[in-house]
Amino acid sequence: MSIYFDHSATTPVDNLVLEAMQPFWQRDFGNASSLHGFGQTAAAACDQARAQVADALAVLRENVIFTSGATEANNLAIVGLIKALALRGGEQPHIITSAIEHDAVREPCLALEREKSATLTYLPVNRQGLVNPDDLAAAINERTALVTVMYANSEVGSIQPLAKIGRIIKKTNEQRQADWEKQRVAARGQKPPLIYFHSDATQAVNFLDCRLRELGLDMLSLSAHKIYGPKGVGALAVGSGVPLTAIVRGGHHEKNLRSGTLNVPGIVGLGAAIELAVAERETNNQKIKDVRDYLIERVTKEVPQAVCNTDQAQATPSHAHFSFLGAEGESILMALDMEAGIAVSTGSACASNTLKASTVLTAMGIKVEDTHGAIRFTLGKHSTRGEVDKLMEHLPDIVKRFRDMAPAY
Repeated sequence: MSIYFDHSATTPVDNLVLEAMQPFWQRDFGNASSLHGFGQTAAAACDQARAQVADALAVLRENVIFTSGATEANNLAIVGLIKALALRGGEQPHIITSAIEHDAVREPCLALEREKSATLTYLPVNRQGLVNPDDLAAAINERTALVTVMYANSEVGSIQPLAKIGRIIKKTNEQRQADWEKQRVAARGQKPPLIYFHSDATQAVNFLDCRLRELGLDMLSLSAHKIYGPKGVGALAVGSGVPLTAIVRGGHHEKNLRSGTLNVPGIVGLGAAIELAVAERETNNQKIKDVRDYLIERVTKEVPQAVCNTDQAQATPSHAHFSFLGAEGESILMALDMEAGIAVSTGSACASNTLKASTVLTAMGIKVEDTHGAIRFTLGKHSTRGEVDKLMEHLPDIVKRFRDMAPAY
């Protein structure tokens, strides 16, 4: 029996999603850019998926840009915006982001800073992994052009106060607009230097309302494979009036913003997956939370010196992140996998090949030595209490064994 507790890394494709995708592998295999019947069938399927994504996020259909995943969507949002602003001229833009972003946001921001295309400010987080909106307000300056803050953290599950941040940005933009009009610059057809708000919602779509207007967002990134859809497809949802320039060139796809033949089966799968995620959200949240809380209760009671780094009241219902003090997280992971067939993680799958301390955990104030004992359990809609019982047949003894091997402990 294999048990999967790593749903933040990826999820299995739902049967209904697979069923929706099936015709587009062989029968309806056309290129969505072709003018003949095969192509138009594919184009119609992509249009339907675009509508499904747009409905879930409450944006215009034409403002959904399909990508290869959230990483590309993040790059398009961040780099595409800053490059578009550069074409307008003016001062070097300023970006505000959080200290716990995924590398898919952190790296494009750092690249822009290295090439002198932007300056960066990192917002700190508290012990629960949350940014303080007051810190954001204090960080805004006259050159601030982009705020990018993830919705739900991939390691500990903390849910950021996006709506509060959105209100601060809206108020700032209203003041900028008023000041601009007083200077009568707007009369020359130029636009005021607004702040645009982006969020990587990859870990949030299953669990949270991701409608852009409700959160005050201008852009939102997501991946299908985190919501029981296929790998290799995602989307960037964009509000009206956001300036972007392409970062992938070579065609005229996706409103000239993302060149490349559309991944029709994947796009169909994304549409089906996000529609299903919204429909099942309330039911699945309660079910997953019940299993997650049961896991946290048993681990904290039965494994000494197991520190839960997930604040259950302010995190997604799927996450249970622990530091097992005095033991190595990677050793625990391997033992659970090889001895019990139980899959867990030490953190973000995209950073699993590095031995550096987690930037998320250190930003939360967790001691570096304690980050080495980190294990992330992330549950999904098929997880059960019985699977937790099976985990607890092995976890206490495994942790004890590795602690016994560490003389310092």
